[in-house]
Amino acid sequence: MERGNQTGTGNFILLGFTDDPDLQSLLFGLLLSMYLVTVLGNLLIILATISDSCLHMPMYTFLSNLSLDDIGFTSTTIPKALRNIQTQSRVITFAGCISQIYFFIVVFGCQDNMLLTVMAYDRFVATCHPLHYMAIMNPRLCLIMTLRSWLISVLGALPESMTILRQSFCSNMEIPHFFCDLTHVLKLTCSDTLINNIVMHSVTIVLSVFPLTGILLSYSQIFSSILTISSDRGKYKAFSTCGSHLLVISLFYGTGLAVKLSSVATLPSRISVIDSVMYTMVTPMLNAFIYSLRNRDIKVALGRVLSKMVPLRESMDACLL
Repeated sequence: MERGNQTGTGNFILLGFTDDPDLQSLLFGLLLSMYLVTVLGNLLIILATISDSCLHMPMYTFLSNLSLDDIGFTSTTIPKALRNIQTQSRVITFAGCISQIYFFIVVFGCQDNMLLTVMAYDRFVATCHPLHYMAIMNPRLCLIMTLRSWLISVLGALPESMTILRQSFCSNMEIPHFFCDLTHVLKLTCSDTLINNIVMHSVTIVLSVFPLTGILLSYSQIFSSILTISSDRGKYKAFSTCGSHLLVISLFYGTGLAVKLSSVATLPSRISVIDSVMYTMVTPMLNAFIYSLRNRDIKVALGRVLSKMVPLRESMDACLL
């Protein structure tokens, strides 16, 4: 391959899902529906957490941050994919591609890791030290943990993104994906990617493996504490407080591992795209349902929010009439 333009010039081509016009129309409707459900569901959780004083607790503070993160997680890629399908254009600028890599793959991806780890620690304190829960998980500590998780994610995003800027790219600028995946972008470079790979794996270890280790340590202590409870009812009650979080962790790391394996292995690009859809769309969408359907306090708060919205809608309709 011949050399292409230097970094910072030119555009990439996102090959997307399919060339079939009929399938593109179906995909547009499906992606748009899933995106709206994801945004609406997570926005309702944020509104319920803010508006209901009963939810002004550490667990729900972290949950509202997770919902905000899930909205950003999908908003960095899906609107662009929808626009490309609608306009039949597959072009994304170099700056737009780097922005997707920064905000989606690193910032929001790392932030999910950080928040799930913080939430695991919160569940550890609630289960193993229930009498001291409010003293340990005080508002100041919760604020510090939340701000640090965002700060670590933002700073952790810089190395991978900055090392892309030093690369030059070949004449083939086609990415077999619906967004700028870091692994696929690196395959298009004509430069040596050794430093990029070292940085990418180092960041993955620090911002993925370490948080997962913290989660596993927290839950090992949680399970040990639950086993010491004598009554089955007490064990069930203690475990049920962690059920939603465990399910979200399984979805996040399960789909994330599938994406990582499909990008490393020589699998067909269609399989890689399907795995990424599960990771970018299905998981954030299901998070809202998992926490709203399995948590009584969230369901009650959502009922109050929706009941307030109905009279407002009726009053607006009356004014229009």
